[in-house]
Amino acid sequence: MTNPFGTVYNPLSIAMQIKAIANKKVFGGPEIFQDMRPDRAGNSAPWHCWDAHGSLSAATREDCVAKLNEASIHALDFLQKTDVAFITLGTSFVYFLKDIGAAVSNCHQQNPNLFIRKMISVDHVVAALKSIVQDLQKIKNDMRIVFTVSPLRHMSDGAHRNTLSKATLQLAIEKVIQEIAPPGSHASFGVRAARNDIGAECDRNVLISVAEANQSCTLCNDVGIPIPTTSYFPSYEIVMDELRDYRFYDCDMVHLSKTAEEYIFERMTEVYCDGKIRDNIKQVEKFLKMANHRIQNSESSATAAFQQKLHAEAAKLESQIAGFHLNI
Repeated sequence: MTNPFGTVYNPLSIAMQIKAIANKKVFGGPEIFQDMRPDRAGNSAPWHCWDAHGSLSAATREDCVAKLNEASIHALDFLQKTDVAFITLGTSFVYFLKDIGAAVSNCHQQNPNLFIRKMISVDHVVAALKSIVQDLQKIKNDMRIVFTVSPLRHMSDGAHRNTLSKATLQLAIEKVIQEIAPPGSHASFGVRAARNDIGAECDRNVLISVAEANQSCTLCNDVGIPIPTTSYFPSYEIVMDELRDYRFYDCDMVHLSKTAEEYIFERMTEVYCDGKIRDNIKQVEKFLKMANHRIQNSESSATAAFQQKLHAEAAKLESQIAGFHLNI
């Protein structure tokens, strides 16, 4: 599951959404409002929620509330079975409603005069991240949480302010992890995913390299060194320090190319997935390429044979990978 209430960038809004899920909030209060922009065509204005993306807006207040409550229930059900949650922070800049001072996840293109936009402090971010950890572990007490900072730069703020914003997020994450991590654990374990990081010294006085990441985690756990439930994965650092060439960016020179996204995903699997899981990922990717093959003639015998092979491969994968299901 990705972003149950739609795309969100700032830590306050992420914390607010997760708290709503954990507390089984029933939507329908002042967070629901009708679009204030004039409609020259005379159509009735849609309804939005300050706490959610426009994908959950609706033509009526009732439908908007129903979509929000359904999303919350579905998210809670999913998170109760979740082993790992990745929390991606994009910016320290937050929009607040002037009249009540509440942070909003989405401005829904309303009058800019309704809001004040400011960069929140490290301590403010720390409080939000602690709330995220507490609420996720309230939903499932053994859930592991991985924080990461989006490598997408917000250049509308200018290069310097974007740097300050990202640094604020990184400082807050580091502070939270150090405070939450059990004594003697590798609190910033994921940081060593960046190839230019030297590594960290564990209690056995050995340097842990990226190639040994999974083995070292198991090793330390075997000798009684606790593995933290909260850690950090350096997707921002990987892009800034390793993918410096502009061939790793889209045509706007800000968004990442597909090659860069695949590289980060590969680095993530190196740190968090064992060899069997990585092999399963390769098999599934190979299958999906086959499944997306363009069919020229849906009535031909060759197409029938291809579909038969596709179903056989899907059944094989589902039998080999526990809990895996393909809608074929």
